[in-house]
Amino acid sequence: MGSEGTLGVITEVTLRIYPLPEAVSAAICSFPTIADAVTTVIQTIQIGVPIARVELIDGNSVRAVNQYAKLSLREEPMLLMEFHGSPAGVKEQAEVVQEIAREHSGADFEWADTPEERTRLWTARHNAYFAAVQSRPGCRCITTDTCVPISRLADALLDTVAEADESGIPYFLVGHVGDGNFHVGYLIDPDDDDERARAEALNHRVVQRAIALQGTCTGEHGVGLHKMGFLIDEAGAGAVAMMRTIKQALDPDNIMNPGKVFAL
Repeated sequence: MGSEGTLGVITEVTLRIYPLPEAVSAAICSFPTIADAVTTVIQTIQIGVPIARVELIDGNSVRAVNQYAKLSLREEPMLLMEFHGSPAGVKEQAEVVQEIAREHSGADFEWADTPEERTRLWTARHNAYFAAVQSRPGCRCITTDTCVPISRLADALLDTVAEADESGIPYFLVGHVGDGNFHVGYLIDPDDDDERARAEALNHRVVQRAIALQGTCTGEHGVGLHKMGFLIDEAGAGAVAMMRTIKQALDPDNIMNPGKVFAL
């Protein structure tokens, strides 16, 4: 349909209605190690399985969720997956992914086909943050997120987990691993300056590693204040100068989210 704009220009607006998939099915699968879970995701993506959603939560997250939500999930790294399409297509996708998971020591899938069952399975992911914070009473959570090419996801995750384990600081890890994005939260004592400093140092290494692996300093949380320097590392001073020029042209009075992303 057409509409006339304020400058007398006719613009065309096309409305597209996408039908809901005929079939939706969700599953969870536990693995003995994060490496096994991540390798399953990498192989699934690389062979082109059109999986609709795939999320990772680590064993620490599962343990916290079990306590928080009174669940009895296996306390190991877990993938939460969702398949959309025709009934035959969903069945084929699921069979391929389950075979890949078995090759990497994955447990049998636990399935959910109704909306109520899918909600129950996704409870672990949705409650991970709140469950983790309650697992250490009085703590504060310092978080970061990054995103890397799917082929480098294992490198980024495994080194991050090794450093977190070595630090001794309680932590949890969740990720939208189907697109190489993951989040780490360190649960610190707010009165312990040394613990806070070590957690911040861990966060910096997570981000530096992602950039070195041709990833980005933030997948979802944004640059904000804490990652202004990392944006220069990632994009280069010239690119940031161009962003600054565009910002000044569009917002000469600097009233839109001032002081964030880069300094004027």
